[in-house]
Amino acid sequence: MSGSGAERAGVAPTDFLGVGWSWPVRVDVTGSFAMTTGVTEIEQAMYLILGTTPGERPMRPEFGCRLADYTFAPADATTAGLLAYEVLTALRRWEPRVDVQDVDVTPDQASSTLWIDISYRLRGRYDRRNLVVPFYVIPDQE
Repeated sequence: MSGSGAERAGVAPTDFLGVGWSWPVRVDVTGSFAMTTGVTEIEQAMYLILGTTPGERPMRPEFGCRLADYTFAPADATTAGLLAYEVLTALRRWEPRVDVQDVDVTPDQASSTLWIDISYRLRGRYDRRNLVVPFYVIPDQE
């Protein structure tokens, strides 16, 4: 097989959005690793950053986001502010293809969920987007 992975996937090698393995990792109908491109690849990369705890990857121990540190925190405004800071810091450090505009975290005490709403723009483009990620906390036993 000739050509780079990007060329085989039908994407110009200069496209800064890139080509990556689909997440979760799976195989396609040809038996090769399923690939993803464009905005889908960026959103999957953002989920991967937020879902990885620093220290989880031995060869890159600082990679990820410290969301797991707040699993047992209350679903309140203080935790929401701390989560927004962690998400903003991690995405600015680890995802250079986006400009994070805002991170708004809304607590929902009824379900012990904090809704993380990430407003971002593809770098170098005017394409504004949102990504909403649920974060579940474990409430205190009363």
